[in-house]
Amino acid sequence: MDFTLSELTSQVAETARQFAQRKIKPHVMEWDEQQIFPVELFKEAGKLGLMGVLVPERYGGSGLSYFEYKVIIEEIARVCGSIGLSIAAHNSLCTNHILTFGCEDLRMKFLPKLASGEHIGAWGLTEAVTGSDAANMQTTATRDGKYWILNGTKCWITHGKSADIAVVIARTGEPNSRNNSTAFIVERGTPGFSAGKKENKLGMRASETTEMIFDNCRIPDDNRMGEVGDGFKQALTILDGGRISIACLALGIAKGAYDAALQYSKERHQFGQPISNFQGISFKLADMATEITAAELLILQACDGKVRGANITRQSAMAKYYASEVAVKVATDAVQIFGGYGYTKDFPVEKFYRDAKLCTIGEGTSEIQKIVIAREVLK
Repeated sequence: MDFTLSELTSQVAETARQFAQRKIKPHVMEWDEQQIFPVELFKEAGKLGLMGVLVPERYGGSGLSYFEYKVIIEEIARVCGSIGLSIAAHNSLCTNHILTFGCEDLRMKFLPKLASGEHIGAWGLTEAVTGSDAANMQTTATRDGKYWILNGTKCWITHGKSADIAVVIARTGEPNSRNNSTAFIVERGTPGFSAGKKENKLGMRASETTEMIFDNCRIPDDNRMGEVGDGFKQALTILDGGRISIACLALGIAKGAYDAALQYSKERHQFGQPISNFQGISFKLADMATEITAAELLILQACDGKVRGANITRQSAMAKYYASEVAVKVATDAVQIFGGYGYTKDFPVEKFYRDAKLCTIGEGTSEIQKIVIAREVLK
């Protein structure tokens, strides 16, 4: 496999890099400390094609591949993990679910505004008491003629309050039975659809995370995606791509922390020389660089499989698992290299440190990734 960046991919990376430097970097700490979700920023991102990266041009998207998607998320997360997370969730979960499993009418209705950034998307699978045990979810959809009545609560939902469009997986069969859930599109403003508690998080604080509540929420059957009972199978397919998203997010955070630590190690002098001259620091930098490169190769392998239409369950789980653990380790070492300064908000590494941890939890914990990988290698 040749992973040399194409001219297109390089151009897209530069566009994302400039957007992050001009529009995101000046506001990073303000948004983080005040937990501001900058809705208008995503409309600007939409004008650059960053909100419909994988959406074909006929639906108003950029029509790009996972290689371009990888560099977009990476470059933005290199500056701010929160914004990288929100752009990733919008693209790979909500928007991609409609693109992959929506009928042509649903694609034409919803994708153009999602791709332009006029609408922001959310994706609801997780619940407070089920987590990865999705077959036992408590949110239900009961058929009523040409409609479905949704009841229940989804939690840990990115954009759960501000999203205009939400893809929601609800149980339409008996608990713990096979093929017992179905995917629906729910529009903001639908009676019975509201936002609940907003989470006060350790990191990723500018990426909105809230509950979505459904109280006798009436959804037309036309907003159902695929067959009744296919919801969880659809979700697994979407999560394969979502794991690539989180891996790219983790890679960007790791690179951002590494860049800061490398520069600081050359500028900070002790005993008459830069601290990068000391083996204790240089060996940390060597480990960081090696692990970041290994994570990136796993991600590129998963992207290659996705572009070719191969089954990437194993590759995406490996990429997500390894890259997220590397992000935590690299961010931790970056704080250590900065010493006391790394523990303050005057320098960027403390935020990378806080943001990185989410990558080992969101869209399947590291432990769940190990289960997935083990299953694949033992087939």
